Amino acid sequence: MPLNKLLADLRILLPAERLYTDPVDCYAYSYDNSRQIFPPDAVTFPITTTEVQAIVRLCNQHLIPLTPRGRGTGTAGGSLPEQGGIALSLERMLQIITIDPANRVIVAEPGVLNQSIQNAVKPHHLFWPPDPTSAMFSSIGGNIATSAGGPHAVKYGTTRDHVLGLKAITGAGEAISTGCYTTKGVVGYDLTRLLIGSEGTLAVITEATLKLTALPQMTSGITAHFKDTASCAAAIVAIMAQSKIPSALEFLDEGALSLIRAHHPELLPTNSRAMLIIEVDGSSRDIIDSIDNILSACQNDGLLQAKQAHDTTALWKTRKALSPLLRNIAPKKINEDIVVPVSLLPELLNELKQLCRQYKISNVNFGHAGNGNIHVNLLINPDDNEETKRAEKCLNDIFDLVIKLNGTISGEHGIGREKRAYITKEIDATTLKLMKDLKQVFDPNNILNPGKLFP
Repeated sequence: MPLNKLLADLRILLPAERLYTDPVDCYAYSYDNSRQIFPPDAVTFPITTTEVQAIVRLCNQHLIPLTPRGRGTGTAGGSLPEQGGIALSLERMLQIITIDPANRVIVAEPGVLNQSIQNAVKPHHLFWPPDPTSAMFSSIGGNIATSAGGPHAVKYGTTRDHVLGLKAITGAGEAISTGCYTTKGVVGYDLTRLLIGSEGTLAVITEATLKLTALPQMTSGITAHFKDTASCAAAIVAIMAQSKIPSALEFLDEGALSLIRAHHPELLPTNSRAMLIIEVDGSSRDIIDSIDNILSACQNDGLLQAKQAHDTTALWKTRKALSPLLRNIAPKKINEDIVVPVSLLPELLNELKQLCRQYKISNVNFGHAGNGNIHVNLLINPDDNEETKRAEKCLNDIFDLVIKLNGTISGEHGIGREKRAYITKEIDATTLKLMKDLKQVFDPNNILNPGKLFP
């Protein structure tokens, strides 16, 4: 059998402690944060680019699926070995190769955690801006594979804006280098940006050259509470229309606030039905001006209170606890990360409410409002088949609404397996064919993360 032959070759290539074949050992690599389970036949743990290349070539030789994997924090099922085969865990590629403060660059292997990058460059008064909720646990390889964002993307952009170059092994087993070491460079096609967000379907990233940013001198926060979602959405539009934008602008609806109240009742006014968590950064003068302007932009008939919050750490701790809290009350919730133009957020949030009411589905909305990126959580009982069917119809209509509003069905989670059925709502047939042709060029035998992205 091809698999047995492949495993025999892998045993020659890797020591026993870096090749799992026992189903019990492999189980931890059969799921991610989508909570779906697809066990691999084996798990490999390369520690060099040469080993990654050898594994890819062996999988090509034996035509066995290979699924690259970071730390499994993704929510779209992008790292699931859906067709069995080999899980390629990059978690042991942990070297930080270069820290170059003078040029604001760090070079690292894909298994390095986002938080480890921050810790390494903070003494140089620098940081790497992508900050997904999973930053403490997610790897930069995974961040790059999904073009992760986070709360501060409103000012600093997503992963795609902070990667200068990559080294990778294509699905055909060829070593490639993309991009350059400098912030300017226009030689050839921009393959770096092609690989970022490709979810491991084109190549396996083995090294990343990352662009760093100077830490702001100061940060401060603002909390604003509103009597309803409509007035909160209007404030978001007003804030983002200003010349100086916040470094983070997070929205929480009534459902999210009710969840927080159940665990931290002292944090919120009892009559608040929608909330903004706002962060500003820069010099002391910048912060004073920004706070004044934002407080002014929040003034509308629905404002209950808006004030400066000096302890931003506590604010972010509460915000980042939302997703785990939702998992506790709805383990099988449908979690989407839709995006629309900021000016259309009022319309989006109003129609979301109407759709959930129409289909009788409970939902909680929160997210990165400064980007128009809302995390829609449909709370369902997986044992109720009728409710599940209603939720699926509701989700389909939500995606149609997003496209109608000139938005996108995924801002930062990716497509993976969870949203591939909906991709044709956003991408036309001609463009989709070109994407599939690119996949064929990079991965002619379709062994690399097969089945992901495309319907």
